[in-house]
Amino acid sequence: MTLVETVTSVDFDGETLDIQGVRRVAEDRALCAVAPSALAKAATNRAQFEDIVRRGIPVYGVTTGYGEMIYMSVDTSREVELQTNLVRSHSAGVGPIFAEDEARAIVTARLNALAKGYSAVRPELLERLALYLNLGVTPAIPEIGSLGASGDLAPLAHLAATVIGEGYVLREGRRVRTGPVLRELGIQPLELRFKEGLALINGTSAMTGLGCLIVGRALEQVRQAEIVTGLICEVMRSSTSPFAADGHDVARPHRGQIDTAANMRALLQGSGLAMEHAELRQAFDSSNGDKPDSGVHRTDVYLQKAYTLRAIPQVVGAVRDTARHAVTTLEIELNSSNDNPLVFEGKEVFHGANFHGQPVAFAMDYLTIALTQLGVFSERRTNRLLNRHLSNGLPEFLVAGEPGLHSGFAGAQYPATALVAENRTIGPASTQSVPSNGDNQDVVSMGLIATRNARRVLENNHKILAVEFLAAAQAVDLSGRYDRLSPAGRATHDMVRSLVPTLDQDRYMADDIELIAAALSRGEFAEAVRRVGVELR
Repeated sequence: MTLVETVTSVDFDGETLDIQGVRRVAEDRALCAVAPSALAKAATNRAQFEDIVRRGIPVYGVTTGYGEMIYMSVDTSREVELQTNLVRSHSAGVGPIFAEDEARAIVTARLNALAKGYSAVRPELLERLALYLNLGVTPAIPEIGSLGASGDLAPLAHLAATVIGEGYVLREGRRVRTGPVLRELGIQPLELRFKEGLALINGTSAMTGLGCLIVGRALEQVRQAEIVTGLICEVMRSSTSPFAADGHDVARPHRGQIDTAANMRALLQGSGLAMEHAELRQAFDSSNGDKPDSGVHRTDVYLQKAYTLRAIPQVVGAVRDTARHAVTTLEIELNSSNDNPLVFEGKEVFHGANFHGQPVAFAMDYLTIALTQLGVFSERRTNRLLNRHLSNGLPEFLVAGEPGLHSGFAGAQYPATALVAENRTIGPASTQSVPSNGDNQDVVSMGLIATRNARRVLENNHKILAVEFLAAAQAVDLSGRYDRLSPAGRATHDMVRSLVPTLDQDRYMADDIELIAAALSRGEFAEAVRRVGVELR
């Protein structure tokens, strides 16, 4: 269960954690530490808070009950019982358990929020969460139960339960009782003191931690969508003119559009197939649309290609910008005290609603919409490759064998199309407010649902893109154009072929799709083009 030490650790100070840091801890299992400044700040904040309690100043969840029970006063001598009961009562999540990297991301986000120093928790609690991450003690957290209103109460309660030695942790992907694991590691469960149970569960760290993984992977997916698009532009002998810098850097300078256009230029560099405007016109005029390898036919308007071959910077770039918007929102949230109440030096206790997940919910819904469009773009390009009227002379359904006897990619298109339709059924969660808690939580964000929705579309897209990668590689093989591909195009084709052979006759294709989808989820195609010197933005 102990982690392998990495070259550099991730420090938690409540101020500077970014998505890459979350991913290093959650996915790469990097060691972490709480910054001494954060521990000192937490100690000072805690002492101030305890003084407030001693002076009898009313504090929500300390001298009162919670939610609609706020009118009930609480004997402060029963602080441990109050905090423990809160954690136990809210450990009511249901459904599947978050994967280990996802749960680690949630712990990471909660630790950094508390490390900001305004939540009045003891330094020991921060150190305990860091210890969990370093030893691989991962809470088993059910996915369903958060409204994203007073934070992700149910998921974070399952995290908090492990701190007091209750609930479950993950071992080899299965949940086991926390107590025996802690005893095995020589870890004594903590008793939660004033406000610490509330501070652990009253925040947005489930939607934020998971969201960091999703948006990081979404940006990787965008790059890999550009990679397969480049290969299709080559095999379809498309024009490179829609990617010329002036049309983006000067004429319409959205950052995502600029970056996608630059990536397309980099991917097509050295291609003997994709043509500049002048080359394309010359080929069109000389061929009169009759030369099968010219790639230019009277049925194609050579300057006004289909949007999936021409509007790539505008559409995929917009997806990239949407993901970057989510990055901005999540990194602010990562380094925020999304808790209530908060304690500031020399001031009254702040009773507010920083636990509300609306900013994250909106950002993740927006990302879901953008990723859905990325899937649409992929499936439509695949359709062009499979349609002999649109593919510049390629055989129908990319059949390599005898037509009629073999169906080629006809069946493989179905899951891509079905997943596009499925993605479109995943509507915004942030509009689905259902009041709860005696109507005290009268407008809730549903932020964790929005984040899980984005994850679902992201995973569906891996399979949609997998079909496109397979079809693109098949098109290269059938056209005999491999030797004229760009370095990036050859690297992409070779990566496909290292996993799946050419479809020379009909075969069981589900495994092929899953193999490529898994490689996409690991970022292997981005790494393949990087190895040949193509660095994507």
